[in-house]
Amino acid sequence: MRIHWLWYFLFFALLDASSGFAAEQNRRRTPLVVAVEKVSPAVVNIYTSETGRSPRNPFRDFGNKVFDQFFNDFFSQNQNNKRSLGSGVLINKEGYIITNEHVIARASQIRVALSDKREFEARVIGADTKSDLAIIKIDSDQFLPFVPMGRSDDLMIGEQVLAIGNPFGLRHTVTTGIISALNRNIRAGKNKVYSDFIQVDASINPGNSGGPLLNINGSLIGINTAIYQKAEGIGFAIPIDDAKRIVDELIQFGKVRRGWLGVSVQEMNSQLSRHFQLDRKKGVLVVRVAEKSPAALAGLKRSDIIIAIEGHEVAGKSDFHGRMASYTVDDKVKFSILRNGKSMEFAVRVISIPKQYVAEFTRNWLGLQVQQNNPVLARNNRLATSKGMVVVNVVPKSAGERIGISAGDIIRQVNQDRIDTEEDYNKSIADLNNPDRILLLVQRGRQGYYVTLEP
Repeated sequence: MRIHWLWYFLFFALLDASSGFAAEQNRRRTPLVVAVEKVSPAVVNIYTSETGRSPRNPFRDFGNKVFDQFFNDFFSQNQNNKRSLGSGVLINKEGYIITNEHVIARASQIRVALSDKREFEARVIGADTKSDLAIIKIDSDQFLPFVPMGRSDDLMIGEQVLAIGNPFGLRHTVTTGIISALNRNIRAGKNKVYSDFIQVDASINPGNSGGPLLNINGSLIGINTAIYQKAEGIGFAIPIDDAKRIVDELIQFGKVRRGWLGVSVQEMNSQLSRHFQLDRKKGVLVVRVAEKSPAALAGLKRSDIIIAIEGHEVAGKSDFHGRMASYTVDDKVKFSILRNGKSMEFAVRVISIPKQYVAEFTRNWLGLQVQQNNPVLARNNRLATSKGMVVVNVVPKSAGERIGISAGDIIRQVNQDRIDTEEDYNKSIADLNNPDRILLLVQRGRQGYYVTLEP
């Protein structure tokens, strides 16, 4: 009988202890824990192999080589085959995964591992170097966990965030911190600016690239992208609102259809600010609006000052073009402007440069008249090649003449796109998202040189 009561005593004691442990654990299940439990199954580890050249570092020109060590550690290499570790996040039940373009660049094989140990072969749906975003896809007959894309237009400096990723091959590592700054611009070389980054102090290490940045509710608010190797607690993420536009394009078209406004702008300086009676330098000055362009049809005029895009203040010309790079064909963009001291707003629909407008654009904006090269033209004019677009005329006092282009020069590249035929040229012009600054590779005789045209 004594043993019987002892058994009951031990049973209820253990039951009470178990209940106590459960209650204690529930008290410790903070919103951070709930967010991690909610999203972790949708975070994937990405393994790639490739043959040939080293992956391109999209941030190689940031200055002081602050990203070099990051990419050296990120990509483990041998002579013939390279493997990299990155992160991604499933965004729908169909198996679409968003990650960074540099994670899967030049990969000959991509494998994806889920937190439940399942592994899949993945294929690239689309990738965009300018935004450093890519979409890959896996197929499964079983349920795939996913986290829908949230919003980033309501973020607050100081709010708590989480980063989940695959740093140094350590699967599903969670770090936390706060949003340190919003709308952060990062200069990459002399003429390139990445705009609108979220800056966080959550630890983002090699392998976190492409992983999710989450708010306290577990909503996907950004894609982790880059770190400062020589600084403590500085990381960057692409806002999910910017990523959405790119993702939709990549899934639907496999590429990003870059848009065109038909407006040329210049920096505001102290003299211009005084002329327009501004209390400080801000925005960009519209110096040219193409006839029948989206900007012209919306009502923008020369001498307008663009102060903000979708409510985000424009810091300068590079910032303007960086922000516009995330908008694609058919997007409507709201501009806040000053005209004769009065505040106004315009909505401009982004379009591709029409093919029938390419020749007019080349003549009016670049000051060049070009035609496709061919063997007869090359032989008659003693040209060194029969490929590319031949400059047959240069408009006096135009951007082309100012930079030194002459009749007989051959355009071989437009913004790194190789030009062999008129079709190549038309496509490159139609894909321009920044007609204010165009890099050309010009061949004169057997010598080639790069020029930057700023109409």
